[in-house]
Amino acid sequence: MIENQILSLTLTVAQTVRQLSNAYVSLIKKERPLKRFPSVMLWGPPGVGKSQAIRQIADQIANKTGKQVNVTDVRLLLFNPVDLRGIPTSNADKTLAIWLKPQIFQMNPSEEVINILFLDEISAAPQSVQAAAYQITLDRTVGEHKLPDNCIVIAAGNRVTDRSVAFNMPKALANRLCHIEIATDSYSWHNWAVKAGINRLVLGYLSKNPSKLMQFDPQTDGQSFATPRSWEMVSNILNDVSENVVAVFPLIAGCIGEEAAYELRSWSEIYSHIPEISEIFDGYTDERPVMPEGLYAVAAGISTYARTHHSRDEIENALNYAANLPAEFKSMIFTDLLEISEIRKQLQLNWTFNDWFERSGRRWDDYE
Repeated sequence: MIENQILSLTLTVAQTVRQLSNAYVSLIKKERPLKRFPSVMLWGPPGVGKSQAIRQIADQIANKTGKQVNVTDVRLLLFNPVDLRGIPTSNADKTLAIWLKPQIFQMNPSEEVINILFLDEISAAPQSVQAAAYQITLDRTVGEHKLPDNCIVIAAGNRVTDRSVAFNMPKALANRLCHIEIATDSYSWHNWAVKAGINRLVLGYLSKNPSKLMQFDPQTDGQSFATPRSWEMVSNILNDVSENVVAVFPLIAGCIGEEAAYELRSWSEIYSHIPEISEIFDGYTDERPVMPEGLYAVAAGISTYARTHHSRDEIENALNYAANLPAEFKSMIFTDLLEISEIRKQLQLNWTFNDWFERSGRRWDDYE
């Protein structure tokens, strides 16, 4: 298979974001042409987080350069070759054919803006469409249309071995790209999930069972299976429809499959046997679970509750409560709270937290 020949590097989503955002930021700050850096191809199974990585890269570039970053997401599976070149029409005197510029080339060329052209599902596009992407990835042009100098080109797709809709990539196109295979990483997903507001039931369950984050098996025929993307879908159902897993069970099973849905339903029963998270933040309870499942549930509850309840007294109470938990769970909660940028200044004011922070070898500069 072609991807086995060209995949030379496997990174997690977090590592991919760090590597690429640092590279692009370096080019931008040095005022080097973005086209000097090769276009990038991200490979990975369905739902692993390729699209999520693009959003994070855009955020990192914006934060570190102060520039506005616009992402143009193009699903090549839905395109015909002519869609990339534009619609043909005649010139004013009816003597020549000209091509109307496709909307994907309507980008802001300002020096204060960085554009990211994300060619998603490129491996699922017919080879005629992939061939039309040659000029975009190498010459940054299609026909007479040219990408602005402030544009980054990143492509993504599933592997043929994933049994998704995928075509072997022509070697001529493959040789124009820097190839990165994205692997599932429960740790970096967890850190993202805390910042993204993933529901406490999902966060707690996957903290206790990290191997359940990715259950994609290309050899099975099931339509629903657990991936980082489908767990986010479940979280949205729990956050926006109902947190009663029994009530929305068919919807959850439709996203992650029946087996995972039953396990999440069993997990949700734990939450009726742990202290109310609001009482922890209000300082009304010091009751602590004994079993690990309860401790995972409490840790997830504190992490998610702190995103919307972070007065000085509330955070102080939560930190004091966490400080009296077993060391593993104290560290888990403290690490999660660091991911919430709105409360970092309050964390710095707590002596117990600062003592843990310094002993763990962290530096505040890493969280600016």
